[in-house]
Amino acid sequence: MNPGDVVLRLQQAARVLEEHFLGKQEIIRLMLVTVVAGEHMAIVGPPGTAKSALVRLFARLVDARYFEYLLTRFTEPNEIFGPIDIAAFREGVYRRRMEGMLPEAEVVFLDEVFKANSAILNSLLTLLNERVYTSGRSVIKTPLISAFGASNEVPNDESLMAIFDRFLLRVRSEYLDSYHFHELLLRGIKNEVRQIRGDDVRPILSAADLTILQRQFADRLSFTEEFLSAYKGLVFQIRAEGVSLSDRRAVKLLKLFAASALVDGRPTPDASDFFLIKHVWNNLDQVEILEAIVGPVLEEHYRQNPQARRFGAADVGLDGLNSEINRIRDVLASGRAISDVQLFSQLKSLNEIKAALQAMGTPGARDALSRVDQLLGHVFASGRFTQ
Repeated sequence: MNPGDVVLRLQQAARVLEEHFLGKQEIIRLMLVTVVAGEHMAIVGPPGTAKSALVRLFARLVDARYFEYLLTRFTEPNEIFGPIDIAAFREGVYRRRMEGMLPEAEVVFLDEVFKANSAILNSLLTLLNERVYTSGRSVIKTPLISAFGASNEVPNDESLMAIFDRFLLRVRSEYLDSYHFHELLLRGIKNEVRQIRGDDVRPILSAADLTILQRQFADRLSFTEEFLSAYKGLVFQIRAEGVSLSDRRAVKLLKLFAASALVDGRPTPDASDFFLIKHVWNNLDQVEILEAIVGPVLEEHYRQNPQARRFGAADVGLDGLNSEINRIRDVLASGRAISDVQLFSQLKSLNEIKAALQAMGTPGARDALSRVDQLLGHVFASGRFTQ
């Protein structure tokens, strides 16, 4: 299969994931970029935000050797890297039986990865970075393409910074905004029906396909002077704000920019690929800082190239936002008594929709924005709710 066909299959896999998971477009995009570049990604968020489900479905779409494990501080190396080969040990040889275990996996998912003990973390450091695993006197080259880690919280223990650093991208998975909620329920029902009926997802691409891309990836590492100059400005602005971005990570990000362009089918990266920089934070306090630095650059690019906008309200679509506006209008205009809590909920939804429409910036979005402002004006004029 040629690289162009692999890219088409990657895009098809993204559509399948988006069909199952609402409001996760950016995370899905980051997952594809991660595997193309051969890097690793950590997903951080509260329980019930589809962290595990996203990775598991992606693994089902890729015909690859897959390993998954939920780590705790009591997890033993045998559970991850394979049990000791007792027969060999009796002969004086120390080795593990690694069939089906992490060292033989091509795609890996480690749930609650930052809760692992030091015995496991020390081995993971080398495996993730250098793709080798040491067992006794043997140094084994692993076929790992990418590893995904999940956690309910960002690690703050200094001893975990080394393993956290191995995950070049860090993305938050949050609860959806209120304007997503109705569609969330509908899509959730569809997913439950699929499970009840036993509908299965077939692989769309293979580990060999991804290897084809990675072998030819070197040809993609070409950047214009304009792009590199803009990137340099962003890096030094980020460092000036106190966000640590090492030279090593700055270079590795270039791989991700090239991978992002490839996933889109573009020959070279452009400013739209700078969205990746939003996901190099070291703690959650840095998320807003990175957004404030990168956001204006992205918005300028989207104003000039509106078709390049990928995320935000687009994952619901203008029709979905208009439907939600109509639903809220019907609730507010029904004449039925509603509690202050219900009223506050509707106003919160309208303000979230308003922010989403402002981000879209299209003529249709501006028309919808006018309807939102009229609804808000009606509520405040009624005297039921004061600003």
